[in-house]
Amino acid sequence: MNKNVSRAVLVAAVAVLAYLFFAFDLQTYLTLEYFKQQQRAFEAYYTENKVFTATVYFLIYIAVTGLSLPGAAVLTLIAGALFGLGLGLLLVSFASSIGATLAFLVSRFLLRDYVQSRFGDRLGAINAGVAKDGAFYLFTLRLVPLFPFFVINLVMGLTPIRTWVFYVVSQLGMLAGTVVYVNAGTQLAQIETPGDILSWELVLSFTLLGIFPLLAKWVVGAVQKHKVLRAWPKPGKFDYNLVVIGAGSAGLVSSYIAAAVKARVALIERDRMGGDCLNTGCVPSKALLRSAKLLANARRAKDFGFKRADIEFDFGDVMQRIEDVIKRIEPHDSVERYTALGVECISGEARITSPYTVEVNGRSLSTRGIVIASGGSPFVPPIEGLDQIEYLTSDTVWSLRELPERLIVLGGGPIGSELTQAFARFGARVTQVEMMPRILLREDEDVAQLITARFEAEGVRVLTDHRAARVEVEGGEKTLVCVHDGHEVRLPFDALLVAVGRRAHTESLGLAALGIEVTRQGTIETDQFLQTRYPTIYCAGDVAGPYQFTHTAAHQAWFAAVNALFGGFRRFKADYRVIPWATFTDPEVARVGLNELEAREAGVPYEVTRYGIDDLDRAIADSEAEGFVKVLTRPGSDRVLGATIVGAHGGELIVEFIAAMKHGFGLNKILGTIHIYPTFSEANKYLAGEWKRAHAPERVLGWVQRYHAWRRG
Repeated sequence: MNKNVSRAVLVAAVAVLAYLFFAFDLQTYLTLEYFKQQQRAFEAYYTENKVFTATVYFLIYIAVTGLSLPGAAVLTLIAGALFGLGLGLLLVSFASSIGATLAFLVSRFLLRDYVQSRFGDRLGAINAGVAKDGAFYLFTLRLVPLFPFFVINLVMGLTPIRTWVFYVVSQLGMLAGTVVYVNAGTQLAQIETPGDILSWELVLSFTLLGIFPLLAKWVVGAVQKHKVLRAWPKPGKFDYNLVVIGAGSAGLVSSYIAAAVKARVALIERDRMGGDCLNTGCVPSKALLRSAKLLANARRAKDFGFKRADIEFDFGDVMQRIEDVIKRIEPHDSVERYTALGVECISGEARITSPYTVEVNGRSLSTRGIVIASGGSPFVPPIEGLDQIEYLTSDTVWSLRELPERLIVLGGGPIGSELTQAFARFGARVTQVEMMPRILLREDEDVAQLITARFEAEGVRVLTDHRAARVEVEGGEKTLVCVHDGHEVRLPFDALLVAVGRRAHTESLGLAALGIEVTRQGTIETDQFLQTRYPTIYCAGDVAGPYQFTHTAAHQAWFAAVNALFGGFRRFKADYRVIPWATFTDPEVARVGLNELEAREAGVPYEVTRYGIDDLDRAIADSEAEGFVKVLTRPGSDRVLGATIVGAHGGELIVEFIAAMKHGFGLNKILGTIHIYPTFSEANKYLAGEWKRAHAPERVLGWVQRYHAWRRG
């Protein structure tokens, strides 16, 4: 019997039992009035048949609670009246816990898959909280009689809490209330309604008892906060409300927010304002890619109706243009601009000397809060002989003024792939070396295959499954020796660009003296509020991880700054539910949410809808008819789990799917939105149309067809 049939059978069984309960008016037998009328008869029968009576009562109690029927409170009173405090407490405690667990399991079996599949993206934080502290919260709810227990049973069944944890915690948590009710049942003659048991004083007492664990948790947190800070002298007054270390994306946004809410803020930068993004990352790389694409389009002159198009260029001029682009954007991130906003900008090496102080240029700054946004730098692996040559990284490649004839790019991630294509388009003979089975490993295989094919068509030699073993220099000839299938492969080169990832800047911050831990990935250990072990020190950007994008650094900066400034009143958990990114190869690769690879690894059920951009009118008109839009949705739903776009302007086109995931609308709404013709954005609408056709109500359409035939006569 498959799961759907089992669900149907269970729903039918529960419905029939509930119907019989109400149809035969069985609830009248679970009232105080009925029991009082029959109390002597029940007591007499119990005296003659103790085991049988207790067993039947036990099973009835389980059935009532398991089916979430009314009457459990009265049954608890009856236990005290009929069996006494000891046996009554024993029967009710186990029967109520078993019945609650049955209701929990029914809810889990019938509804959890549906709820999690439909709303899982919004329930991520709740699921994580339950997985971590579910027993604690369940125990608190069980202590408070204001929460209907049957609701708790059904709701907890939708969460990832383990069944045995639910049972044990329920039995312990309900024990205090069970004692009160069973004991009250021993004095049944004085009780007219169940409400007579719980006076407002008793309800208040239980509520306070339930709140106590929450208060205790808060107190423990406060004690831990005091404990971690007590070793450090707290200044009587502070120079600043916030000191931000690092003037990259995260640092600039953090200081901007602090200044906007009129806090006194200092921004410390040891190198250049704007950080990696402005000076060595996003801005220069996109300027380089734009120039490279112009050359690529010239080589495709026939695709645009021209016999030929030759472009004469000097590579040094191209690199000079990149410097000019940086200078034009620099004012956006300049000392002058941020000073005008109210930020005190300090040039120097920052070192955190206590949870309240930062030292820079021999000066100690006292501050209420600190945001570490010190960024990162290219990671250079320990390859034998690499130190014998002047290798390039994404930081130093911009100093080139002559195009290398033979270039090896070590790394198949986004940075390595972007620079690989750019240099190949300028005329360098580029070999891309990747130790994994394919480039762009985080993307789906069809994405990597398309980009690899484009690279090879443009003259790039892509070598996957090649591990860089050593660099040799002999007679002025430089060679990278790789290992592939157990054999050595020798690759001579003129320049070697290392682009295998990035690592966070943490070495000079004084973290070890403060006991602030660094993860295996090199980032600083933080909680969900981006707080370190100290409640005064927060992180954002590359040093916080897990994403190392400019836009996520800015996103984290809001949480870090607001929590550092206003955490005494309210703190906000960093929200990573909808994180997009793009790799700016040609065609571009843009993504948000899950792809097929991640969905399979996570065991998330999904449907795939795909639309080929080669069919798009605007793409054909622009001779950019390559790539696809691929969207994952929940089975039977138009809600977007994730989207991948490979094609021209993919980084812009993905925004519609980002909005859909962030704000909870689906493909039907995208289909119903007017898209300008002819534009690339129509690809998203056509994708939604493909989904709609695949989910057309065939039976209804069959009846509609018959209706139209009838209308024709």
